[in-house]
Amino acid sequence: MSQDNVQKYDVAIIGGGIIGSSVAYHVLQASPGASVCVIEPDSTYEFASALRSSGGCRVQFTCPENIEMSLYSLERIKNFEHEMTSKGRPAPVDWVEGGYLFVVEPEHIAALERNVRIQQSHGCVVDMLDAAGLKQRFPSINSEDLGLGVLTPHDGWCDPNGLLWGYRRKAVELGAVYIKDRFVDAVIEGPKATAIVLESGMRIEAESFVNAAGAWSGNVAERFGMSLPVVPMRRFEHYFTPATPMERLPYVKDLSRLAFRSEGEGFSGGLVNGAEPRGFNFEVDHNYWEEVVWPAVAHRFPALEAAKCHRTWSGLYEVNELDGNPVIGRWNSRLPNLYTVAGFSGHGMMHAPAAGRGIAELLVKGAYQSIDLSRLGYERVEANKPYAEEGIL
Repeated sequence: MSQDNVQKYDVAIIGGGIIGSSVAYHVLQASPGASVCVIEPDSTYEFASALRSSGGCRVQFTCPENIEMSLYSLERIKNFEHEMTSKGRPAPVDWVEGGYLFVVEPEHIAALERNVRIQQSHGCVVDMLDAAGLKQRFPSINSEDLGLGVLTPHDGWCDPNGLLWGYRRKAVELGAVYIKDRFVDAVIEGPKATAIVLESGMRIEAESFVNAAGAWSGNVAERFGMSLPVVPMRRFEHYFTPATPMERLPYVKDLSRLAFRSEGEGFSGGLVNGAEPRGFNFEVDHNYWEEVVWPAVAHRFPALEAAKCHRTWSGLYEVNELDGNPVIGRWNSRLPNLYTVAGFSGHGMMHAPAAGRGIAELLVKGAYQSIDLSRLGYERVEANKPYAEEGIL
């Protein structure tokens, strides 16, 4: 192979979406002299999962790692516009501190109360509302069949596009090289990966490789000889408006996986079908709103019985079929210079700041310095021991 077709870097990141760009930024922030490249085939990010998401960030989890990642991410997102100013250009992400509201029926009160105790032990601000309290706080809600609502008022949502491009521009300013190409294969020599081959024929040699390919990360891992149970799953997002004015709502979630929030004059959200066939499918099923989502939102908020859906779009969750939690860390038992940060199962944007920092700590310092993410490592996949989140997903 011609040397013109070979490039060498300290770190090669596969996937330039919100996770990969966060990794690039954090590595260069921690190690300013490092050479970092990011392989991203689509600079428009048309199919990037984060840009098709609703941009939520919340602390309502039960795994300590998820709570701590959210607390860190919330802090960073709220200060993002100024912290990520690049060459005098601010990085607005339109943060809305609208809160998150989880609601459950009476038989699930004990479980939600347990979750609250865990969150409070991490310093989270959490308000519990009984059925009457919910009705008083949100007059449009049907709380007759509810036992408890939990509101985390400092949670909210932002513009994922602003977050992604903020990280990407800042990473480039710090020296990251984005290569518009597609990963096709890995070169393994003994106990380490030595290079990756791109669709154009270019070969990238590096000391370390990071799989941040999102919904495509399972395919990428396979080329390194790693079995990663991360697969794409289609989900829909809808924008709809009420026929008559309603109060603004936080991000409302329930056990059926209904999730929606205020957006402008209306609402944005959907209801995840966990049984959706896995695969790269972006087709929009316009019947899904009428058959599944509309009845659910109208039951919870009767004023939405006359809601009008204006737009439906699809995106992909990168589902970790083992336990729904991300895989973050080195492949210690086989290729210690291969790092994985994937499988967020719908929480990639909200945990991108903390996950990027965690991978950077492993790469630069050799160990986690801030949040210990060891339990999210690949070891649990190899041992087939799920480490599951017990909060509402």
